Amino acid sequence: MDQTTNDIVQELAWDAAGGRLSFKGVRYLLIRPETLVDFQKALERTLGERAGELLFQGGFTGGSLSARKYKEHFGYSDEETVAFMCRMGGQIGWGHFALEELDASAGRLVVRVEGSPFAEAYGPADHGVCHLIRGVLAGLATAIFDAEVAATEVACAAQGAPLCRFTVVKRAQEGA
Repeated sequence: MDQTTNDIVQELAWDAAGGRLSFKGVRYLLIRPETLVDFQKALERTLGERAGELLFQGGFTGGSLSARKYKEHFGYSDEETVAFMCRMGGQIGWGHFALEELDASAGRLVVRVEGSPFAEAYGPADHGVCHLIRGVLAGLATAIFDAEVAATEVACAAQGAPLCRFTVVKRAQEGA
């Protein structure tokens, strides 16, 4: 894989009349991380810990829609879908994603992210703050595992860790 080109940016389509950016028919937008983090902090002041779950849900929707779209569009295997979305995360500015573990049969996904824009914009925190990334990875894993998952940010740069690390595991089935 060529690390000197950005396939996503090169293939973005701009509709000047409609004011839209899209990649393979999926709309994207450019937004400063500080805009999202200020929104996040306002939610936290109002809702406390529930704010993170709301941001998680937004990321989950994007991650599951993207995983399903790109699996269908490219005909990728589960492993190729995860690799593509990790590469895409970096190419759209969400930090450098690196797959540490994917065990689809066991229902386990571990991804680290260096340079999370959310952790950087948030500043020092006593909790993980990368809820959108956690949600995207959970949505991705749900599409890969075809099951409900639990996602945890086990390390966060906003808490002083050198990088952010996320673990996503398939939830145990009731009665199993």
